[in-house]
Amino acid sequence: MIYVLVPVLIALMALTVYSLVRGIVAFLRTTREGLERGDEGVREMQLLQNRMMFNRIKFQGLAIVVVVIMLMVAGKN
Repeated sequence: MIYVLVPVLIALMALTVYSLVRGIVAFLRTTREGLERGDEGVREMQLLQNRMMFNRIKFQGLAIVVVVIMLMVAGKN
């Protein structure tokens, strides 16, 4: 079972990092979009930031669940 959970954990960690980087990029683009397009551009970037932060939290939570399952399986052996 550990052999299945380790790739799942690595995938969840990669998705967490991807969501974090994409959220930071959206945060950095917010100022530029605000200057160029006004409030509409800022709103779109803020929504993207919120989505990426929610995804990051979701993937981190799932990764923690996988680690807990791995610890429970390791404790039985």
